Amino acid sequence: MGLHKILKIVAGLLGIAGIIFLVMIITKGDDAIKAAAAAGDTSAVDPIAYIAYITLGVILLFVLFFVVVNLFSNPATLKSALINIGAFLLLFLIAYFVFANGVETPLRDGKMLSEGGSKLVGAGLYLFYILILIAGGLMLLSGVTKMIKR
Repeated sequence: MGLHKILKIVAGLLGIAGIIFLVMIITKGDDAIKAAAAAGDTSAVDPIAYIAYITLGVILLFVLFFVVVNLFSNPATLKSALINIGAFLLLFLIAYFVFANGVETPLRDGKMLSEGGSKLVGAGLYLFYILILIAGGLMLLSGVTKMIKR
């Protein structure tokens, strides 16, 4: 049996299970589910959530499998991917060590965000800004070179 047939069977089974659990949720009604959830009983919606988690897990496994297979089947693709990952890590390290600063911050729920956590959040924001600038610069460069060639 081919992989395509197995995937179709698994998708069909997950789809049928999702439909069954959806019908069970609909037959219980909104008010009963909300009342039970307020009391801490989420058993009405747990099965469909588990189906969603299983579906997400299966999708992630297959995506990772095919990405790894395609990367290792072509050395040029693997080299390019490793260079891009290295460049991304370098940008993150620059954002973390050069731009980000950590300050203990009180959160809304009364807990405290640690200095390290604050620095990670700041580094993520600075990395986002750096990537936006790079993308904008590359789009501008591409547009300028197209205008010059005409």
